[in-house]
Amino acid sequence: MTTLRTLFIILTLNIIVFSASGQVNDENIRQKVLKKGIVDSLFIFGKWTETGQTETHLKYLGQVTTKRGRTFKIVNSIWFWGLSHRATSRILVFNVRNQYVGNYYLTMTYDLPTKLKNGKLIFNNTDTNCDKKKSTIINLKNGIPKQFFRKCKDKYGDICTFNSD
Repeated sequence: MTTLRTLFIILTLNIIVFSASGQVNDENIRQKVLKKGIVDSLFIFGKWTETGQTETHLKYLGQVTTKRGRTFKIVNSIWFWGLSHRATSRILVFNVRNQYVGNYYLTMTYDLPTKLKNGKLIFNNTDTNCDKKKSTIINLKNGIPKQFFRKCKDKYGDICTFNSD
Protein backbone atom coordinates (compact mmCIF):
# COMPACT_ATOMS: atom_id res chain seq x y z
CA MET A 1 0.00 0.00 0.00
CA THR A 2 2.89 2.38 0.79
CA THR A 3 4.41 1.74 -2.65
CA LEU A 4 1.12 2.60 -4.32
CA ARG A 5 0.82 5.79 -2.28
CA THR A 6 4.42 6.79 -3.11
CA LEU A 7 3.83 6.13 -6.80
CA PHE A 8 0.66 8.24 -6.71
CA ILE A 9 2.50 11.15 -5.04
CA ILE A 10 5.35 10.98 -7.57
CA LEU A 11 2.93 10.97 -10.51
CA THR A 12 0.95 13.87 -9.07
CA LEU A 13 4.10 15.95 -8.52
CA ASN A 14 5.30 15.21 -12.07
CA ILE A 15 2.00 16.37 -13.52
CA ILE A 16 2.13 19.59 -11.51
CA VAL A 17 5.76 20.31 -12.43
CA PHE A 18 5.32 19.62 -16.14
CA SER A 19 2.06 21.58 -16.32
CA ALA A 20 3.66 24.58 -14.64
CA SER A 21 6.72 24.49 -16.91
CA GLY A 22 4.51 25.09 -19.96
CA GLN A 23 2.88 28.15 -18.42
CA VAL A 24 4.11 31.70 -18.75
CA ASN A 25 3.88 33.93 -15.68
CA ASP A 26 1.30 36.49 -16.84
CA GLU A 27 2.11 39.13 -14.23
CA ASN A 28 5.84 39.13 -15.00
CA ILE A 29 5.47 39.40 -18.77
CA ARG A 30 2.82 42.11 -18.48
CA GLN A 31 5.14 44.13 -16.25
CA LYS A 32 8.01 43.74 -18.74
CA VAL A 33 5.86 45.16 -21.55
CA LEU A 34 4.54 48.02 -19.39
CA LYS A 35 8.03 48.97 -18.18
CA LYS A 36 9.35 49.08 -21.74
CA GLY A 37 6.42 51.30 -22.70
CA ILE A 38 6.96 50.92 -26.44
CA VAL A 39 3.70 51.85 -28.15
CA ASP A 40 2.41 49.51 -30.89
CA SER A 41 5.18 46.92 -30.43
CA LEU A 42 4.19 43.27 -30.26
CA PHE A 43 5.92 41.14 -27.62
CA ILE A 44 5.64 37.35 -27.84
CA PHE A 45 6.25 35.12 -24.81
CA GLY A 46 6.40 31.34 -24.92
CA LYS A 47 5.77 29.10 -27.92
CA TRP A 48 2.50 27.26 -28.43
CA THR A 49 2.77 23.53 -29.06
CA GLU A 50 0.28 20.67 -29.24
CA THR A 51 1.92 19.16 -26.17
CA GLY A 52 0.69 21.88 -23.84
CA GLN A 53 3.00 24.87 -24.23
CA THR A 54 1.23 28.22 -24.41
CA GLU A 55 2.03 31.47 -26.17
CA THR A 56 1.11 35.03 -25.18
CA HIS A 57 1.11 38.08 -27.46
CA LEU A 58 1.08 41.47 -25.73
CA LYS A 59 0.85 44.82 -27.49
CA TYR A 60 1.09 48.05 -25.50
CA LEU A 61 -1.27 50.58 -27.09
CA GLY A 62 -0.36 53.51 -24.86
CA GLN A 63 -1.83 55.48 -21.99
CA VAL A 64 -4.68 57.90 -21.52
CA THR A 65 -5.36 60.48 -18.83
CA THR A 66 -9.03 60.98 -18.03
CA LYS A 67 -10.75 64.31 -17.44
CA ARG A 68 -10.55 63.51 -13.72
CA GLY A 69 -6.78 63.08 -13.89
CA ARG A 70 -6.57 59.28 -13.67
CA THR A 71 -4.06 57.62 -15.99
CA PHE A 72 -4.70 54.22 -17.54
CA LYS A 73 -2.40 52.06 -19.65
CA ILE A 74 -3.95 49.82 -22.30
CA VAL A 75 -2.53 46.48 -23.51
CA ASN A 76 -3.91 44.03 -26.07
CA SER A 77 -3.48 40.43 -24.90
CA ILE A 78 -3.84 37.20 -26.88
CA TRP A 79 -3.16 33.89 -25.14
CA PHE A 80 -2.85 30.81 -27.39
CA TRP A 81 -3.51 27.50 -25.66
CA GLY A 82 -4.90 23.98 -26.05
CA LEU A 83 -4.62 21.27 -28.67
CA SER A 84 -6.65 23.19 -31.24
CA HIS A 85 -4.65 26.42 -30.79
CA ARG A 86 -7.48 28.31 -29.12
CA ALA A 87 -7.01 31.96 -28.27
CA THR A 88 -8.24 34.13 -25.43
CA SER A 89 -8.33 37.83 -26.34
CA ARG A 90 -8.51 40.65 -23.82
CA ILE A 91 -7.94 44.37 -23.52
CA LEU A 92 -5.97 44.77 -20.29
CA VAL A 93 -6.21 47.98 -18.25
CA PHE A 94 -3.54 49.11 -15.77
CA ASN A 95 -3.16 52.24 -13.64
CA VAL A 96 -0.23 54.67 -13.72
CA ARG A 97 1.71 52.43 -11.27
CA ASN A 98 1.32 49.44 -13.64
CA GLN A 99 -1.18 47.78 -11.31
CA TYR A 100 -3.82 45.65 -12.99
CA VAL A 101 -7.26 47.31 -12.94
CA GLY A 102 -9.31 44.93 -15.10
CA ASN A 103 -10.05 43.77 -18.64
CA TYR A 104 -12.51 43.50 -21.48
CA TYR A 105 -12.91 39.97 -22.84
CA LEU A 106 -13.28 39.84 -26.62
CA THR A 107 -14.49 36.84 -28.59
CA MET A 108 -11.91 36.78 -31.38
CA THR A 109 -8.36 38.03 -31.91
CA TYR A 110 -9.51 40.33 -34.72
CA ASP A 111 -11.93 42.03 -32.28
CA LEU A 112 -9.06 43.73 -30.44
CA PRO A 113 -8.53 47.47 -30.90
CA THR A 114 -6.15 48.60 -33.60
CA LYS A 115 -4.75 51.60 -31.74
CA LEU A 116 -5.13 54.19 -29.01
CA LYS A 117 -5.00 57.73 -30.36
CA ASN A 118 -5.71 60.97 -28.48
CA GLY A 119 -7.36 59.05 -25.67
CA LYS A 120 -9.63 57.13 -28.02
CA LEU A 121 -9.57 53.37 -28.46
CA ILE A 122 -10.03 52.61 -32.16
CA PHE A 123 -11.40 49.33 -33.48
CA ASN A 124 -11.12 48.70 -37.22
CA ASN A 125 -13.05 45.78 -38.67
CA THR A 126 -10.65 43.22 -40.12
CA ASP A 127 -13.05 40.24 -40.00
CA THR A 128 -14.40 39.37 -43.46
CA ASN A 129 -17.93 39.08 -42.03
CA CYS A 130 -17.88 42.69 -40.79
CA ASP A 131 -18.19 45.94 -42.73
CA LYS A 132 -14.62 47.16 -43.18
CA LYS A 133 -15.91 50.74 -43.58
CA LYS A 134 -17.32 50.71 -40.04
CA SER A 135 -15.15 51.31 -37.03
CA THR A 136 -15.77 51.74 -33.33
CA ILE A 137 -14.21 54.57 -31.35
CA ILE A 138 -14.37 54.56 -27.55
CA ASN A 139 -13.40 57.79 -25.77
CA LEU A 140 -11.43 56.78 -22.67
CA LYS A 141 -10.96 60.39 -21.53
CA ASN A 142 -14.33 60.05 -19.79
CA GLY A 143 -13.02 57.02 -17.88
CA ILE A 144 -13.16 53.28 -18.40
CA PRO A 145 -16.69 52.42 -19.57
CA LYS A 146 -18.51 49.52 -17.89
CA GLN A 147 -19.68 48.42 -21.35
CA PHE A 148 -19.37 49.45 -24.96
CA PHE A 149 -20.76 48.23 -28.28
CA ARG A 150 -18.24 47.11 -30.89
CA LYS A 151 -19.82 47.57 -34.33
CA CYS A 152 -19.58 44.88 -37.00
CA LYS A 153 -22.21 45.11 -39.73
CA ASP A 154 -25.46 47.05 -39.98
CA LYS A 155 -26.82 47.12 -36.43
CA TYR A 156 -24.89 44.00 -35.36
CA GLY A 157 -21.82 43.73 -33.18
CA ASP A 158 -20.72 42.74 -29.70
CA ILE A 159 -21.20 44.23 -26.26
CA CYS A 160 -17.90 44.30 -24.37
CA THR A 161 -18.08 44.44 -20.58
CA PHE A 162 -15.35 45.61 -18.22
CA ASN A 163 -14.36 43.01 -15.64
CA SER A 164 -12.26 43.90 -12.61
CA ASP A 165 -11.39 40.44 -11.33
